[in-house]
Amino acid sequence: MKYSPIIAGTMTWGSWGKQLSKNEMADLIQFCVANSISTFDHADIYGAYTTEADFGNAFKASGIKREQIQLISKCGIQYQSDNRKNKVKHYDYSKDYIIWSVETSLKHLKTEYLDLLLLHRPSPLMVAEEIAEAVTILRRDGKIRDFGVSNFTASQMEMVGLRTNIDVNQIEFSLTQHKAMHDGTLDYMITSGIKAMAWSPLGGVFKEDSEQTRRIHKQLGTLLDKYKATEDQLLLSWILKHPAQITPVVGTTNKERLKKAIEATKIELELEDWFLILVAAQGHKVP
Repeated sequence: MKYSPIIAGTMTWGSWGKQLSKNEMADLIQFCVANSISTFDHADIYGAYTTEADFGNAFKASGIKREQIQLISKCGIQYQSDNRKNKVKHYDYSKDYIIWSVETSLKHLKTEYLDLLLLHRPSPLMVAEEIAEAVTILRRDGKIRDFGVSNFTASQMEMVGLRTNIDVNQIEFSLTQHKAMHDGTLDYMITSGIKAMAWSPLGGVFKEDSEQTRRIHKQLGTLLDKYKATEDQLLLSWILKHPAQITPVVGTTNKERLKKAIEATKIELELEDWFLILVAAQGHKVP
């Protein structure tokens, strides 16, 4: 596998969340690698354009070798912040901007290449040919190894993919947000050989108190002893059973939860249990 079975999402490691110190971040990197989580998911905008540099400093201090990990980053969102004087939040997928953004991420992350570059969100003004030109140059110069997109629909993947090969699409996918199973997104990815990654894989199960989440908790509760698992592990195993072979991107910085996430990859839900969980989320039986 090019990427670890669970990916560590870094969005909340810095100023947008836990505000980890350099030593705390280095310790967490070491912990992840020691527990088979070797892929780290970034975006240039995280921490208002500061988290990649914080991670890069921590990575340098961690003593972990570059070949032991995989680094993902995303570009394209022009975010309003003190570090980027934009009049409005917007998207920029011009050739020069993509190349500049990758080079800036490389500098911040203290690495010579990204294992994967993703276009963060689709833009109504993106030009597939210009994206392809940038990707060709970045591949040629060894600055990226794989290329992909994030939050793209099937038609958007097809448009960009006609000009340059798409390796990955990172989408929102969870028990409470599973429309990608029904709108053709995952079907297209399977057909086209595009790897699926899922951000926010636990969805709203632990964030919301609603009829839906109460149904889900009740159903998961009946399966905990059977699988000797926690609720969050069952939610991850539910995703992992899909034939698109979806890799969850988990955003926690809690070491125990990270360990449980990697352990969840060993759980094999029985077919009817998978559908029981789906029915609990939907509130009705399948058609």
